[in-house]
Amino acid sequence: MGQAVTEETNPGLVQNADSNPARSTHSRIAGIEASAGVLERWAAVITLMLTAMLYFLRLGARALWASESRWGPYDQKINLTHNYFWPTINDRVYFDKPLGSYWLVLASTWITGRMDEAATRIPSATAGVLAVALLILLGRRLYDLRTGIASGLILATSFSFAFWGRTASADVETVAGELAALLIFVNHQNKDGWWVVWMWLIMAVTSLTKGLLGFVLPLLVIGSYSCLANGLPELRGSLMFGPLRSRFHWLIERNRWFFNWYTPGALLVASIFYIGPFLISYAVSGSSKGMYMVYRENLERYFAPFDHRGPVYLYAYVIFGLMAPWSIFLPAALFYAHHHNEAANAAPKSQRFVLMFFWTTFIFFTVSGSRRSYYILPILPAAAIMVARLFIRNDGDQDTITRLLLKTGFIVLVSLLFLSGLALLPPHLLLPTPYSSLPPLPRPEIFALCWIVSVGTAVFAWVRYERKQILLSTAVTGYLLLGYLFIFAMPAGDRWRGEKQFAQDVKSLIGGRADELASFKTQPPVFYLRLAHPVRQYDTLAELQAAIRGGRIKWLVVRRRDVPLLSLRVHSTTFEPSNRWDSPEHRANLLVLMRLEP
Repeated sequence: MGQAVTEETNPGLVQNADSNPARSTHSRIAGIEASAGVLERWAAVITLMLTAMLYFLRLGARALWASESRWGPYDQKINLTHNYFWPTINDRVYFDKPLGSYWLVLASTWITGRMDEAATRIPSATAGVLAVALLILLGRRLYDLRTGIASGLILATSFSFAFWGRTASADVETVAGELAALLIFVNHQNKDGWWVVWMWLIMAVTSLTKGLLGFVLPLLVIGSYSCLANGLPELRGSLMFGPLRSRFHWLIERNRWFFNWYTPGALLVASIFYIGPFLISYAVSGSSKGMYMVYRENLERYFAPFDHRGPVYLYAYVIFGLMAPWSIFLPAALFYAHHHNEAANAAPKSQRFVLMFFWTTFIFFTVSGSRRSYYILPILPAAAIMVARLFIRNDGDQDTITRLLLKTGFIVLVSLLFLSGLALLPPHLLLPTPYSSLPPLPRPEIFALCWIVSVGTAVFAWVRYERKQILLSTAVTGYLLLGYLFIFAMPAGDRWRGEKQFAQDVKSLIGGRADELASFKTQPPVFYLRLAHPVRQYDTLAELQAAIRGGRIKWLVVRRRDVPLLSLRVHSTTFEPSNRWDSPEHRANLLVLMRLEP
């Protein structure tokens, strides 16, 4: 009765509540979408925060190794001479990498206060976080924010990207620069404007860190996509049939990003920005070594390689190691991307863009005569987007083969995860000689915690078996195990690496007398020697003997493999220690300090 009275006495109230149900439903949907948008934006922020932690924590806790020795010694020299346009290592010109990558390391000393291991790696770590942020934005622009977040998370926790993001190199900087150029193109591809200048300028800046790849890779992706944006049938019909004039017109229209009035100015600005440092170097030194190295390292190495000649099928299998643990889903992602037609509202052109990104990169590096596993690092963002789409799309969008490949990959991943628990056992129970003498796992309690959490999320994902749960489980596994590897295991491994200690022993033995020290057929560890003067280097025995006869040398750094070449009265005083598990090649490369007999 009370309800009836209410309706009679307040008819307008009832009418306002029920008269427009469509508007009420629309409001509820808008509210839900707004809440989801806020959560997604927070997820993006958290992804970047976790990436920064993974890439920056204990960044300088381990000594420099291998190629990292290129950056530290040069920037030490800059601090002494303030010559920013003539890169040398131990007074030998080293223009193998453009000047930009060295300058970034030098700028990092403003953060650390000195030239140390962390300073050499800060540019790579910063570029790694920036690349993840740019990939989130690119994925959002191509599909949606969920795809962008998943893509960024996948890239951040891919083994090789995290590894090179914590290593002094220019490879991750190249990836970040390429993503920035591609993002500008995707945002403005159908418009004319000054964005073209910014895109070319970013490519020039990128090329100053690694080489001409900063130009080549984005242009390959953009050019191939522009011609294939509407599919292969249109490309074939437009270029193979009709009057020649119409074919050229089609090609120009499809590549308006290049054929416009802004491009000449953009090319001029980019050329000045890129070539300028080399011209200044030439003016200061009178040497064209910088431009010659551009030719040697980019053109000659690509078409007529003088080293790093890997097999033509190298990248077909190394990508699975580079992208671990996500590579386990790469076959399913590739099959899905090639055999699934995105709905009209899901932007099929976006799918073509990602495929062009992946395959042009793969083909470009495969065709090159010079191949090394990490050269193909720029393919990982495209692969990350494809794997992300595998998890973000609705379950009903997948065919039987995709579901089978996905489940098989997850089974393999879970199996490997369980097997990784064997690392907690002493090596002598698992490995044959000489690897049975390997040291036990450092900080086993931390590894055990990471392993238990990873197994727990994997079991939960297996029980629920939803794609989003698999995505979360793999991300947790990748993040925790990579975090353990980089933050705890690798710094602990410095105990069995001897170059830093060897340099300190050498400096103590020679009493700081750099003029009495030389090296033969190797570069001495100048970063850790930190001597006031460069160490003389000799590449031939005749040069070395002439210097010895002049009475200028008392100490000699040489690799073990080259000791038999010395027809001199010498004896070793200190050397890099070797371990039982070291390979013969590694032992042959260890450094030895020889003292010359009077």
